[in-house]
Amino acid sequence: MQHEALKLDSDHGNGSYGTAAFEARPIIGNAREKLLDIKGIKKYFPVKNTIGVTKKYVKAVDDVTFHLYEGETYGLVGESGCGKSTLGRTILRLTDPTDGEVFFGGTDIFKLSNSEFRKQRQNLQMVFQDPYSSLNPRKRIGDSIAEPMVIHNIGTSQERMERVFDILEKVGLHADTYYRFPHEFSGGQRQRIGLARALVVNPKLVICDEPVSALDVSIQSQIINLLEDLQEEFGLTYLFVAHDLSVVRHISDRIGVMYLGKMVEEAETDELFANPLHPYTKALLSSIPHPNPKIKQEKIILKGEIPSPINPPSGCNFHTRCPLATDICKQAVPKRVEKRPGHFVACHLAE
Repeated sequence: MQHEALKLDSDHGNGSYGTAAFEARPIIGNAREKLLDIKGIKKYFPVKNTIGVTKKYVKAVDDVTFHLYEGETYGLVGESGCGKSTLGRTILRLTDPTDGEVFFGGTDIFKLSNSEFRKQRQNLQMVFQDPYSSLNPRKRIGDSIAEPMVIHNIGTSQERMERVFDILEKVGLHADTYYRFPHEFSGGQRQRIGLARALVVNPKLVICDEPVSALDVSIQSQIINLLEDLQEEFGLTYLFVAHDLSVVRHISDRIGVMYLGKMVEEAETDELFANPLHPYTKALLSSIPHPNPKIKQEKIILKGEIPSPINPPSGCNFHTRCPLATDICKQAVPKRVEKRPGHFVACHLAE
């Protein structure tokens, strides 16, 4: 049986829902349709000297290309500072892109005016990493969750309240949560509230920026299971940003690996874990503890620190830490190549 998701229909002229407040949005079973297509996205932050003149740029995201299929979870992993969170924020235009294209439903959202993009924003939501600072401490939870509907002029006050009660139940919170304040809740409960706020306008895509990294391990599994249940019920597509490979492996259909602002490898989850091609990916996977302590596994230790994104190395960004680097790695930037069906890597030495 195919799952269906609620669709909010609002009459922006009078703020009413019309006859059908929540229509069902059919989810196509096994269709592999692109929901989001990212092409050559860049985000550079200017670095100014003492007199305010821009001399250099921090290349936080540097020419990244990938896409998301409708209904899938795409995991984005890498060390702290690799640009994965900045990439998620840039896709949603929370920070202005330097270059590139992001197609959502066939439309390049980077070319839309602010008013045009605001109409699309309902379909694109984000769950932030820190459940403590992502909620206004002076607002009741019900008002915080309803705020996106107010912004998008969805429904009457009564209809918005009913919708909030409904979504609170979906994320596993009691109805009295509506009247309480953020300080009354634990980290896991606050993250459920953050999920409710993202889902209240029934988006198609949710970018989850390390949604469980600030939580205890016991709570992490609850939130991951909740994300999977909500995805199945509402037909959601996730871009799941994280640094914990075990979590990403559990929830993701495909995974992209970032290093110093660039996407170095991308593949389906099982393929990536079974046949990693990039030396950086191999090093990351070797750091995952094996569940059987009797099995010895060789851990690849990367030497040195991550280079500065202000002055990235020439050629391949990873060559300063790569145990396999040759002269070509120092001279030429590797191209993104499909080595196996759906398995892309940017490495001169990948076979």
